[in-house]
Amino acid sequence: MSVSNEENKKNILIVAAEASSALYAQRLLEELKKQYPSVHSFGVGSQAMEALGFERIGCSEKMAVVGLQEVLAHWSEISSVFKQLLSEAQKRKPQFALLLDYPDFNLRLAKKLKAQGIRVIYYISPQVWAWRSSRIHQIKKFVDLMLVVFPFEEAFYKKHGVPVRFVGHPLLDELERLKRPENLRERFGIQKEEVLLALMPGSRKSEIKHHLSVQLEVAKRLLRRNQNLKIALLLAPSLSKEDLNPYLKNLDFPLIVMQEEPLKMVSVADIVLTASGTATLIVGLLEKPMVIMYKMNRLTAYLIRRLVRSTPFFGMINLILGKEVVPEFFQEQASVENLEQAIQSYLNDPQKRKQTQEQLKLVKERLGHRGATQRVLDIIGEYL
Repeated sequence: MSVSNEENKKNILIVAAEASSALYAQRLLEELKKQYPSVHSFGVGSQAMEALGFERIGCSEKMAVVGLQEVLAHWSEISSVFKQLLSEAQKRKPQFALLLDYPDFNLRLAKKLKAQGIRVIYYISPQVWAWRSSRIHQIKKFVDLMLVVFPFEEAFYKKHGVPVRFVGHPLLDELERLKRPENLRERFGIQKEEVLLALMPGSRKSEIKHHLSVQLEVAKRLLRRNQNLKIALLLAPSLSKEDLNPYLKNLDFPLIVMQEEPLKMVSVADIVLTASGTATLIVGLLEKPMVIMYKMNRLTAYLIRRLVRSTPFFGMINLILGKEVVPEFFQEQASVENLEQAIQSYLNDPQKRKQTQEQLKLVKERLGHRGATQRVLDIIGEYL
């Protein structure tokens, strides 16, 4: 759509550069289209957002990178998108910018947008309460309103004088939409008495690189010890099966590869080995016993260890529940041996699995009530 046509329309700039953020932005656009059909949105998002009429300047599938080396490798593209967004914002003068997570990019963008006189709403807060708390000063300067998804975040921002609204977690809405796929296990040949271990290596290509080989080796060892075990690799919507080819070409054990909606896939698993991130929240909301891992290049891991000082956990589920309900392993601790042992303890002890499920039931209580998307839309309506 040309800029001249945009001048008579209300515009919103949206940046949703990661798989989970893109899903939340997609749900928002679905409702926005119904309630504000004349509003045009542009920015960074997914193919599913584009199908709803969103104008993509940047693709979330390409921009979802993590770690210093990975960001540097994609710097040219990320920098180009950043400049284009500012240029288009200058021309179109959007009603506001809605920035989701992705803090290194979005906080820099917020500063530049504020200088252009554009209001900034931030949805899905950076984890400043856990690490890099100095970012609170940037947020206070450049963000007009912070929309948070965890209740404890509201108190944190109020304490620091940042305008904030608690909207609840949009994953609760996704949970409500989930239709239990009773036949999905049958479709993949998984018997009732068999235990399904799901591997979730992450939604970014860099996460696949660091996690998948380790997870496959863990699965291979567990299969030798457990006759009633089946293994499924859950492929994130942002990835293609071609992305996995280098890791699967020499595979010497049976592996089920699934690519469905994330909640649907997780709902049929019995135990999950997952990369840290939003995936742990999905697994926790579905009350599945899990083991959390995260690996990255050494330099990024070193920097993170120096920056993260205020929390004993990195797994979102453990952070929400305030204790280590499920085992988590970072960097060198995320070894094949440690991960195998942690999962085997679930396989050996069905009672332990039940106890973990009971503790995970508390997650829903901590996340408020469903309806986050509509609450965000109501707030956006005030700005429109």
